[in-house]
Amino acid sequence: MNDLPNSSLVSWDEAVDIVVVGYGYAGAITAIEASDAGRNVLLVEKMPYPGGISICSGGNIRIADDAAKAFTYLKETSAGTTPDDVLHALALGMTEVPDYFERLAKAANATIDGRHSPGNYPIAGVDIDIFGYISIDTVDNLDAAEAYPNVSSYLPPHRAAGIRLFKVLEDNIAQRDITILLETPAKRLITDASGAVCGLRTNTKNGTRNIKASHAVILACGGFEASSEMQNQYWQEKPVLPVAFSGNTGDGIRMAQTVGADLWHMWHYHGTYGVKHPDPDYPYGVRVKRLPDWVPGRGIRNDVKMPWIIIDRNGRRYMNEYQPYTQDTSARPMAQFDTLTQTYPRIPSLMVFDDDARGTYPLFAPTFNDPNLTFDYSPEALQALEDRIVRKADTIDDLTAALDVDADILRETLDRWNASCEAGKDGDHGRPPSSMMKIEKAPFFYAEVWPLCQNTHGGPVHNVHQQVMNGFDEPIPRLYVAGELGGVFGHLYLAGGNLAECFVGGWTAGRHAAGLDPW
Repeated sequence: MNDLPNSSLVSWDEAVDIVVVGYGYAGAITAIEASDAGRNVLLVEKMPYPGGISICSGGNIRIADDAAKAFTYLKETSAGTTPDDVLHALALGMTEVPDYFERLAKAANATIDGRHSPGNYPIAGVDIDIFGYISIDTVDNLDAAEAYPNVSSYLPPHRAAGIRLFKVLEDNIAQRDITILLETPAKRLITDASGAVCGLRTNTKNGTRNIKASHAVILACGGFEASSEMQNQYWQEKPVLPVAFSGNTGDGIRMAQTVGADLWHMWHYHGTYGVKHPDPDYPYGVRVKRLPDWVPGRGIRNDVKMPWIIIDRNGRRYMNEYQPYTQDTSARPMAQFDTLTQTYPRIPSLMVFDDDARGTYPLFAPTFNDPNLTFDYSPEALQALEDRIVRKADTIDDLTAALDVDADILRETLDRWNASCEAGKDGDHGRPPSSMMKIEKAPFFYAEVWPLCQNTHGGPVHNVHQQVMNGFDEPIPRLYVAGELGGVFGHLYLAGGNLAECFVGGWTAGRHAAGLDPW
C-alpha cells in the first residue's frame, strides 16, 4: 500500500521556504547558504544532539590547487561510477573551499590551519601533489570536552579539529535566523500530483507534523552505517561493525526512494578492520590504529612501523595490512565468501604480533558521538582497553592452540613473514618495507578483528546542482541532497573528500534551492 502523503490532502502545521534534514556539517552549510540567499530555513535533526557523524571526523577538509588535475584524480578513482560534470563541480569546489572557509572562521573568531597532503592513491600519470587540507586550528574560549561531552574522537577532544569545525558552524548558524528542531525525525516526503516535493512529515514528542517547504527539501542526513538491515541488503560481507554514530540509519535514502530516486555507490563504505569492544553492550566497533594516516606529525607518512599481520581463520596471511589508505580499503579483502563452507573465513580475522611489537604504541581507540558513552584517552586508559582485548600466548604452540589453526600453516605463515622482513620486501602483498616488523619474540599476542564502517557513500543519485535524480535521469523537483548522502565516491575514497562534499554540495544545494520560485 502506498501511503505517500499528497499535498492536496495534507493539513500543514507550519510553512517555511526550505527544510534541511540533518544537522551535521552538510546540513549546517546548506542551511547557512539558503539563509544567506534570503530564504526562511528550518533545520531538523532526529537526534537530541547535533553533529551527526561529521563531528567525529578529523575535521580536515580536502582542498586542491588545480581543479583540472583534481578532476583527473577523482575520475580515475571513481572508476566510471560518477558523471564527469559532478566530479568537475567537486574538483572546482575544492579550490574554492579555502576562501569560503576563511569567511566562516572569521565569523566565529577562529584561526585556520592549512597544509599540503597528496592524494591517497598513487596513479600512473596523475598528479596527486595538488591536494591539501584545511581545518580549524583554534576557537576562542572553546573547551571541547565541556562543550561537546557526547563526542569522543581518536584524538583528545582539545585537539580534535572536527569538534572545532562544528563549533564554527554552530556559531555561524546562531548568527542567522535559522530555526533548529532537535529530536525531530523526518518520516516521509510530501509530494504534489506531479511528483514534486512540497514538504516533509516529521515526528515530534507531540505527534506528527507536516511542514510545507515552498522551495525545497534538502536531505543532509547521512548514510546507513548504523543500519544492519541495509548493510545486509547491499554488502556481501557481514557482519560489519559501525564505528561512531547510531543516528545514520538510512532515513534519507528510504525517503528519497519512496519518491522515485535512483541510487548509486551503495556497496562502497569507508572502513577498515578493527576490534569488538570487550563490553558486549558497547554499540560500536573500536578502531585499530589507522596507519598510515593516523600518526603524529605531518606530511607524507609512509615510514611508520605496523607491528602486526592479519591472518584468516586457517592461519594464512591474505592482505597488505598497510595500504595507501588503510582506513578506506582494508576491509575489502575480508569480504571473501567460501562457497564450500558457506562462511566468511576472514570474518573475524586474527591480528597477530609479538612482545617487541606490543609496546610500540596504543593499538586501539574508540570514536563516537553518543551521550551515553565516555572515554579517557590517557595512556593508562588506552592500555587498559588493550589489555581487555588482546590475548597472550607464551609460545608458538600456545598461539596455535589458542587460534585453533593448523600448526604447520601458522608456522609457515610466520616464517615467511619473518623472512620477508629480513629481506626488506613483502613479495606476497606489497607492504612497505619500512612498516614491517618481525614476529618472533615470545610471548605472542592476538586479537580478533572485524570489518568496520566509518561511513557509507551510497545513496540517491544527484546531478551537478545536487538535485536528486530518478531512474530516468530526471531531477525530482524540489528535492536535493548534500554530504555523504549519495556521495560521489564510488570506488576509492579521497581522505577529507566527504567533508569537502559537505561544503561544496551543501553550498550548491542551498544556493540552487534558494533560487527556485515558490510553489
